[in-house]
Amino acid sequence: MIKNILFDLDNTLLDFHLAERIALTKTLLHLGIEPKEEILARYSEINSAQWKLLELGELTREEVRVRRYKLLFEEIGVNRCAGSATRYYENLLGIGHYFISGAEELLKTLSDNYRLYLVSNGLTAVQKPRIESACMARYFEDIFISQSIGFNKPSIEFFNYCFKKIPEFKNEETMIVGDSLTSDIKGGRDAGITTVWFNPEGAENLSDIIPDYEIDRLLDLLSLLETI
Repeated sequence: MIKNILFDLDNTLLDFHLAERIALTKTLLHLGIEPKEEILARYSEINSAQWKLLELGELTREEVRVRRYKLLFEEIGVNRCAGSATRYYENLLGIGHYFISGAEELLKTLSDNYRLYLVSNGLTAVQKPRIESACMARYFEDIFISQSIGFNKPSIEFFNYCFKKIPEFKNEETMIVGDSLTSDIKGGRDAGITTVWFNPEGAENLSDIIPDYEIDRLLDLLSLLETI
């Protein structure tokens, strides 16, 4: 029987892509760069690639923060300070929050019967204000942000840290729900807990990381929990 549910934040509970697009558009305008669609799309690709390198331990978080803008500016041929762009962007990113469909209703419902925990690989200075503005903290027993912990998902050290903070923790009573196969699902499987892949776009899993369950709507988790 599941008692503890670990939720990823970005693109699981909050729509990071939308928040990123809005913050990036304002940042580019601030820097005197026209926020063309191809530039927005390319930044998102570059950003995702840098976070994957973080998961693999090939980049530090500080390198990710600046490198994504450095690479973008080099590609589009503009001379701008990547560090300044990063600071302006992250300040904007911390302001906005946009719930994934069904997320708030799901948290309200589950928090009555389960112990909920938030597990994020994001930046503390960005995630904390987003969580506060969304009034989400009330649903969680604890919030674990990798920058504060010192370890990143999918490392076993990250999960072990979380497990030590969960009262009377048992692997068989714990589940993680997230959108990332390489971060949430791999980390959960390596840690020996139940994994649920949130895949709203119906993306094909071409990896060898196999989740225990897959859902395309967050509210489907309610019926899934009844069967476990």
